[in-house]
Amino acid sequence: MKQKKLYLFLSLVLFFTPVNSETEYSFYTGTFDTIDKEGDDEANLYGFEHNNPVLFRDTFVGKFSPITGGFVTDKSSIYLYTGVQAEYEIGPLNVVPSFAPGYYEEGDGKDLGMALEFKSELKLSFDIFKDSKIGYSYSHISNNDWGDINPGVDNQAISFSKNF
Repeated sequence: MKQKKLYLFLSLVLFFTPVNSETEYSFYTGTFDTIDKEGDDEANLYGFEHNNPVLFRDTFVGKFSPITGGFVTDKSSIYLYTGVQAEYEIGPLNVVPSFAPGYYEEGDGKDLGMALEFKSELKLSFDIFKDSKIGYSYSHISNNDWGDINPGVDNQAISFSKNF
């Protein structure tokens, strides 16, 4: 059932993406709850992210664009999110901070306290080929103490991004 929700979400993202625009898709994998002290909630994560740079806004503090994505863990946890990212290019290096509220379902994984969770992330990526990037990201997900509990999780991931 949880995988069906993720497939439905990803299908909607692809369906509503304009065909004639340059769109960036990222696939990533990594570790969920990477600094878990007990080690019982750590899991592998597999994710997908969509960024439409045509919708960017160039401001005095950077280039901002919307992001949408989601991931599943091997413990059946799901996180679906949509938010905003900034992009700063330093030669072939891209520094990309982002913030995205989202829906979390714990499955057999870690209880984060509530369904509404917030993800803040810092990604460093390098241009490797024309329209392709490889990157490393570190993110934190928590509910800002709005839930009954707020253990939060820190995640690490390696990503591959391609513009179409």
